[in-house]
Amino acid sequence: MMRAPASLRTALAAMKRRGRLAAAAGALAAVVIADLASPPPIGRANAVSAIVTDRNGYWLHAFATKEGRWRFSADLDDVDPQFVEELIAVEDKRFWSHWGVDPLALVRAAVSAVRYGEVTSGASTITMQTARLLEPRPRTVFAKVVEMMRALQLERRLSKREILELYLTLAPYGGNLEGVRAASLIYFGREPGRLTPAERALLIALPQAPEARRPNRHAEAAKAARSAVLARLVAAGAVDAKIASEARAAPVTGARKEFPRIAYHAARAMSAAAASGESVVSSTIDIARQITAERLVAAHAGSFTDGATAAVIVVDNASMEVVASVGSSGLGAKGGWIDLTGAVRSPGSLLKPFIYALAFEDGVLGPDTVIDDMPRGFGGYRPENFDRSFRGEVRVREALQHSLNVPAVATLEKVGVQRFSAALKAAGAAIIQPKSAKEKASLALALGGAGVTMRDVAALYAGLANRGTIRPLRFTRSVAATNEGQQLFSTETADRINAILRGGPALAGRAPAALSSSAPAIAYKTGTSYGYRDAWAAGHANGLTIVVWTGRADGAPRPGETGRKAAAPLLFALMDALTDGAAKAAPEEETPAETFTHVRLDRPVVETAPSILFPVPGSEVFPGAFGGDGVVFAASGGAGGYSWYVDGARVTDEAGDGRPAWRPAAPGFYDIEVVDQKGRSASAKVRVAAVD
Repeated sequence: MMRAPASLRTALAAMKRRGRLAAAAGALAAVVIADLASPPPIGRANAVSAIVTDRNGYWLHAFATKEGRWRFSADLDDVDPQFVEELIAVEDKRFWSHWGVDPLALVRAAVSAVRYGEVTSGASTITMQTARLLEPRPRTVFAKVVEMMRALQLERRLSKREILELYLTLAPYGGNLEGVRAASLIYFGREPGRLTPAERALLIALPQAPEARRPNRHAEAAKAARSAVLARLVAAGAVDAKIASEARAAPVTGARKEFPRIAYHAARAMSAAAASGESVVSSTIDIARQITAERLVAAHAGSFTDGATAAVIVVDNASMEVVASVGSSGLGAKGGWIDLTGAVRSPGSLLKPFIYALAFEDGVLGPDTVIDDMPRGFGGYRPENFDRSFRGEVRVREALQHSLNVPAVATLEKVGVQRFSAALKAAGAAIIQPKSAKEKASLALALGGAGVTMRDVAALYAGLANRGTIRPLRFTRSVAATNEGQQLFSTETADRINAILRGGPALAGRAPAALSSSAPAIAYKTGTSYGYRDAWAAGHANGLTIVVWTGRADGAPRPGETGRKAAAPLLFALMDALTDGAAKAAPEEETPAETFTHVRLDRPVVETAPSILFPVPGSEVFPGAFGGDGVVFAASGGAGGYSWYVDGARVTDEAGDGRPAWRPAAPGFYDIEVVDQKGRSASAKVRVAAVD
C-alpha cells in the first residue's frame, strides 16, 4: 500500500493536534460556563444571627436566624489557632496543599472499601464538607460527585483561610447550633479564642455526628467521641499524650448556657434596621445603665395590680445618644413584647412647656405674667382643670407648675394650633391626630388631644436641656453625631421654662432639690391622658433626659393613676440611680424686664349649665365594650361637683376619682342626668344594645 507523502502526513498530524486542542478548549469552555452558570451558594453563610452590643462592645442581645438557628460568622483571628491546627490534623491533613479534592484520600478510601467490604475511611476534605453544608443532600455517590465539583469551585473562588472560616461558620454542633462560635458560647460560655484541649477535641468531634453526640443530651457519647479525637491527635503528634490523658478525664459540659437578654425591644429594632450583611450592631446603650433601668422599671411595675406596665427611655443630652431604653416592664408582662417607647400615646399635659415657650418667644407672656384661670369656652370646647376647680388669677409660672388647663388652652389659641403643630413637626416630633379628628389639629392638643411617642417626647425634653435646640435621638454608633438641630426657641426662653419646671411642687415624701445637697435638680413635667389611660413624667438633670410612661398596653383606663402618682416616682428613682447624686447648679434664670401684666386673651364666658360629653346623647352603648370599668361618665361646664343619675337613681363613684362608672343591668333605653353643685342639670337618653 502506497504511503501518503510526508507533507500530507504532517498536515494530518497537525489537524489532529488542532482537533485535540479544540476539544480540550471546548471542554474547558464548557466547564467554565457551567461554573459561571451554577456557582456555589456561598451567600447562605451570610444569613447569620444578629448581635447587638452596648457602646463598649458588651453583648446586649443576640437574635437567631429566620430558621431559628444560632449561627455567627467565624473569623480565624478570633479562633484558637491550636484548635484550627488540630482540626486540620484530624479532618484534612493535606488541606493547605490540595485543590479541594484530595486524590490520595480518595485512593485510600477506595482501597479500604475493597479490602474490608465496607467504607472504613472517609475521603471528604474540609472543602468538600463545606460544599455539603452549603447544599445539604442525601449521602449518595451522585451527591459525592457534586460535592467534589463544588469543592473545586470553592477553591477557585476563595482562599484557604476563607474556606476554613466558611466551614467554621456552618458546621453543625447539635440542635440549632451552627458554627464554632455559637457552640463555644453555648457549651462553654465564652468565645472560641482560647480553648482547653478537652474543649478543642469536643468541638472537633461534634460536627461528624452532632445529634448523637450533643453533650447536653448524650454526655457519654460526647465523651467517647472526644476521647477518639484525642487518640488521633496523639497518634498524629499534634497533642502530647499526658495532656490528652488529662483532657479525657475532664467532665463533659452538660447544660446549654443562655445568651444575654438585655434591652430586648431596642436591640430587636436595631437588628431589624441594620444594613444587609451587618451582623454586629454597635448601639449607644450603656449596659450598666440599661440593667439598672430594667431593674427599677420591673420593681415599679411590680406594684401595679391591674395589668399595667411601664416603659423608660434615657438620653445623654450632649450626644443625644440613647443610653437606656426599656420597652416594657418585662416580656412576661401583659403586652410585654410591645416596645412602648415607640407606641403612639396621648401625652396629657407634657406639651404645655412648649406652648408657653412659643408664647414667650412671641412676647405674649412671661413667667410672671398674670393670667386668668376661670371657666371659659373656646368655640364648642370647654376645658376644665384636672381637679375641676379654678384658681382665678395666677401667674404663668404657677399655671405651668400646677398644669392648669384653661391658661394652657388660652395660650395655645394665641400661639396658633397649626403653628405650634408645625413647629414641633419641624423639630422632628410627629403629632399624630386621632383617626376620628376632622381637622389636622385642635386646641385639645394642649391637653393631650393628639398622639406622640416616648422617643419624640425624649427629643423635645432633651431640647429643653440643650437650651432650645432639638436634635434627633441616636440609637447606634454608626450614626454620626451632629451638632446641628432645630432651634425651636431661644436659649433665654429655654432657661426660663427650665427654671419654672425645676420649681414645681415636690413629690410627696421627697424634699425639694433646693433643700438637699445630693438630690438632682430636675426640670420635669407630668402628664395624664383623658380617662387615665396614660401616665407620664419627663424631665432632665445632670446631663440626662428621662421619659417615663406607665399604663396598660391595651389602652384600658386606670382610674386615679396620674402621671404624678404612677410615673413621677420612677422618674426620680431613675435620676437618683443613673446620675452621680450630686446636685449640679442649674442655669440662672435671667430676670425678665417686664411688669406683672394681667393677660386676658378673651373674656371668660358666663357660667352656664353643665353639658354631658359621654355618653353622647342619643347614642347606643354596647355592654361589655368597656370591660370591668363600666361606662365612665364625663361632663363639662357648670359649677363642677357633678352628681350623676340613671333613671333617677344615683350612680356612685366607686374609684374615688370623681368619675362614676355605670354598669347597665339590661338592654333598653335609659335617662341619664348630671347635676352640678349649684343645682343646674343636663340630661340625655341613651340605648343599651342587646348582645347575642
